[in-house]
Amino acid sequence: MKIWILILVLSFCYKNSYSQFYDDSLIFPVKGLSISSPKPNELDRFLKFIDEELKPRKLNTLLLRVDYNYQYISHPELRDSIALSKDDVKRIVDLCKADHINLIPQINLLGHQSWASNTGRLLSVYPQFDETPAVKMPEKYVWPNAEGLYCKSYCPLHPDVHKIIFELIDEICDAFQSTAFHAGMDEVFYLGDDKCPRCGGRDKAELFANEVRIINEHLKIKNRDLWIWGDRCIDGKNTGIGMWEASMNFTAKSIDLIPRDVVICDWHYERPDQTPVLFASKGLRVITCPWNRPQVASMQVEDMIRWRKNATKTMRPYYYGMMQTVWASVTSFLDEFYGIAPKTPPARPDRVGKQAECIRLIFDKMSIAEKNK
Repeated sequence: MKIWILILVLSFCYKNSYSQFYDDSLIFPVKGLSISSPKPNELDRFLKFIDEELKPRKLNTLLLRVDYNYQYISHPELRDSIALSKDDVKRIVDLCKADHINLIPQINLLGHQSWASNTGRLLSVYPQFDETPAVKMPEKYVWPNAEGLYCKSYCPLHPDVHKIIFELIDEICDAFQSTAFHAGMDEVFYLGDDKCPRCGGRDKAELFANEVRIINEHLKIKNRDLWIWGDRCIDGKNTGIGMWEASMNFTAKSIDLIPRDVVICDWHYERPDQTPVLFASKGLRVITCPWNRPQVASMQVEDMIRWRKNATKTMRPYYYGMMQTVWASVTSFLDEFYGIAPKTPPARPDRVGKQAECIRLIFDKMSIAEKNK
């Protein structure tokens, strides 16, 4: 009860932090890019890219997927072996401030606690948080597999997990001087596992929504906003979208349970699915997120233009803009952007190609739309 009173007081006392970055009179309030945070040896090149390429395109939102690529003081045991220092992050912060870019850090929460055959830092250091400890990491990962293993999850009901997560969130948000935090929470396949002594038998949508609420409540204490990916809130069966860009594991009704001030990053890469209409109709701000298919990205921009122009005065603010996603290392992406042949083949060649074309395309289209509005 006390936390809800505090949230209401904060909501009343503080102007929404979006107002300092986003102008709802524009066709695209959010013009964003999501990319992994640079490694220390990539930093100079990345800062040059921000200033010379993103600033002229009037990008106003940079989502950096940091995870453990930071020299955490609160939990040094969770740092990557090579990670950004506080001074490195300050250089990013100072440039983004000068270029009027809203800088948002991300740590993958709930799901994505492993990748392929590798367990992520949180579960490597704190294996007791594992939602499915009986599922062992294979020496050679293949999909599909008998265990249904895509990525591990932490147990959202473990009594000790949130203390650590909140300390990481607070530290990274303070370092990035951010008014928002992105919690990931996409592609959560392990949730409410029958063998989990805490989660077994519980409603998966309620488990998911409760984790969103807990994180959101913590962020509100310091007047910060929560962003998440939207796939777990979409019914993969009834929409025909399936198990990746939507949910087939009974989390979809969480769309009606999560707080209305959470921002949804709605990613669709294969088709321009119309799910932003679903989120907006539920009173949730929604950002459309393309990847590496220029034709799809082009249609997604046109959809957002149409929704913004034709929506009612009530609905219009929920259509919040566009955010290009990049799923490659900073070096691989910048090589692609500048047409430089990579020195070594990319580890995931399926994730490289057309990303740079999509960035140029969607920012050109957004600029034209703003001029012609």
